[in-house]
Amino acid sequence: MKICLFLASILLFTSCIKTEKPNVIVIFPDQFRQYSLGFWSQGKNAQYIQGKPDPVHSPNLDKLANQGVVFSQAISNFPLCSPYRGMLLTGTYPYKNGLTANCHKNRTVGIKVDGNAIANVFSSAGYETAYFGKCHWQRTEPLFDSIGTYRGTDIVPGGHFINAYDTYVPPGKSRLGFQYFFQILRDTHYDPLCYSNDSLAINGLLDGELYQPKKFNAQLETEALLNYLDNSHNQRNTNKPFFITWSLNPPHNPWTEESTDMRFFPQYTVNGKVDVNQLLLRANADKLVGEYAPYYFANVSAVDHFIGKVLNKLDEMQISDNTIIVFTSDHGEMLGSHGHKGKPYPESEAFNIPFIIKWGDKLKHRIEDLKLSVPDVMPTLLALAGFEDKIPASVQGNNYSEIIANKSTKIKRPKAVLYFDYYSRGLYLGDYTFVVTTSDKATFKEAFYYDNKSDPYQLHRITGDAMNEKMVSVWKKELVNQLKKVDDVWAKNKVCSEYLEY
Repeated sequence: MKICLFLASILLFTSCIKTEKPNVIVIFPDQFRQYSLGFWSQGKNAQYIQGKPDPVHSPNLDKLANQGVVFSQAISNFPLCSPYRGMLLTGTYPYKNGLTANCHKNRTVGIKVDGNAIANVFSSAGYETAYFGKCHWQRTEPLFDSIGTYRGTDIVPGGHFINAYDTYVPPGKSRLGFQYFFQILRDTHYDPLCYSNDSLAINGLLDGELYQPKKFNAQLETEALLNYLDNSHNQRNTNKPFFITWSLNPPHNPWTEESTDMRFFPQYTVNGKVDVNQLLLRANADKLVGEYAPYYFANVSAVDHFIGKVLNKLDEMQISDNTIIVFTSDHGEMLGSHGHKGKPYPESEAFNIPFIIKWGDKLKHRIEDLKLSVPDVMPTLLALAGFEDKIPASVQGNNYSEIIANKSTKIKRPKAVLYFDYYSRGLYLGDYTFVVTTSDKATFKEAFYYDNKSDPYQLHRITGDAMNEKMVSVWKKELVNQLKKVDDVWAKNKVCSEYLEY
């Protein structure tokens, strides 16, 4: 009898382990390009990406990459802050989620709230949900008083904007299911604007009252996140698993001494002097345009440092083995390539993004060439965590959990994924990038493609008579089909109908 009870208890314990829900944390710095991950400079890893990686120092992220699944062809379909967040949080494309441009005081753009965002789903599955950092999904309106307190009206004492771009997200459905909220606004990294529903995290202030700590924003977020993990003042129910999303602002501009953690700057100098020739290694980089490289790289290393603190905390708490850890970015950074700064551009520096996923020993390290789109992240994470049946019908992305977990050959891999920007639509096909552009958001201007395999730095746009018409004909049909499938405005309004057959 005792033996039977003993065996039964073992079986019960084993069953509990197998059914234990994993924690999930999604970390995405702003404007962290794929090439600025030190992992690509290790061994023969550079062969999996287009051209040379950047000479950066990111030891914590490199360690994460060497323990997880690293994607070589993850893309930000619309490489811009707000559109990315809309796709990530809802699993839908821009013209369905409402974020068709960056939120700004001169635009009416804002996310459509339907209760089916990723944190809504995790919350309904019994998770504690938390958001740290930059939001940039709320419509920007003058709903504040002159000292930055949220009033919810544009009538006096309201009527003031808190920021031209990102704005405070008030309590309610617009927080998209995130229960704990620690929001950072503004790109001035050492003078961020902060709002939170955790009074103790913002010096005793209330939710909606402005806190200005004059501290490096990544450090501020890290401190709040570490306290949340420690549950320092009952911020969460520790009997529940957590779903955390953390959006750091660096290495987003400004790239100045005043907005850089200068502890990480000297390693990008030679005898104290900057030599951009030692930093900008890609053949398409304009050295004059990209002169801010050491500040950008220093912020990359700062981000790596603070992320390392959180990853170490998960190890110390002995929960990292049952935590799905994702590292990615909302978009890349041109860094002088093709003579450009910033984003969005139809070149790999802008839309190729890092994507690493680690889950203890459940995922074996490898470099994965799946063409991963941003809307795919939500259904894939939900399925990995065991909630495939809870993926909302509204989701437009694909569930690739089987490929990630088992490297399944039964799941169909996309040959082409969509690219968007204000004036273009296109396809990323791995070996090629095909783009159709307009002159006024309606009239056809030109079409071109890059041969990414023979021309990894995309130095030569192939246009006109030089195009392979047989390939282009196939791509045009695929582009139209995909635009129709995601209910894009180009398909609805038959944009570029002179060139594309709807």
